Amino acid sequence: MAGVKQARDGAVGILTLDEPASLNAMTPDLLGALAAAVAEMTGDEGIRALILTGAGRGFCSGQNLKASEALGEDIAAGVMRFYWPAFKALRECRVPVVVAVNGVAAGGGFSLAMAGDMIVAARSASFIQVFSRIALVPDLGSTWLLPRLVGRQRALELMLLNEPLTAERAQEIGLVRQVVDDAKLMDEALALARRLADGPTQALVATRALVEESQHAGYEAQFRREIEVQATIRKSADAIEGRTAFVEKRKAKFTGK
Repeated sequence: MAGVKQARDGAVGILTLDEPASLNAMTPDLLGALAAAVAEMTGDEGIRALILTGAGRGFCSGQNLKASEALGEDIAAGVMRFYWPAFKALRECRVPVVVAVNGVAAGGGFSLAMAGDMIVAARSASFIQVFSRIALVPDLGSTWLLPRLVGRQRALELMLLNEPLTAERAQEIGLVRQVVDDAKLMDEALALARRLADGPTQALVATRALVEESQHAGYEAQFRREIEVQATIRKSADAIEGRTAFVEKRKAKFTGK
């Protein structure tokens, strides 16, 4: 598929943004290809985790300004038509998503990195909001995602001052789970993705959904909502296996069902 390479390592699907000449800058074609690739890969029930990364020297340098005309005169409608499906596909993916950030994640690329579940960063990786530098506001979900990951004050600092965030600093403030040497980025991302792929997929994804819902719910409502989801999840094959393995004092073998 043009713009996005697909590969597989056992139960882990690997999606690579493949426009290295532009540092994988966003275009309608690239984001459309990403949405389609997520759907295609997760349509295979054998896939139980995804990795998203970028080819070449950077993860994603943000919006390709040369392609902005393709969005049409109504920018909001164009972005929701061409870009939102890819972000939605990652955020609501039926399997956990690990983002392996190599090099720069700038502007919308920063937003894209946050759309996954966990970020593993190469030591050379950097994150920068960019928007206010060109008199724009953050977009593609940044004002929703970033404060939830690092808190209001740090989010505003990053957005208003546009200071590049090193991989190590990103880890310190909770944006990144792990920082690794560049040569080991995919090995470590695969190790994490395999760990997630071996887990109880339905329970993991339901946990992510509950965390999302909790941002907008009161304590009592979320308390009840957890039990409602639990009542459904506990009937799954993996939940039954988990309880059986616990009683039998052995490691559970989950199938994702």
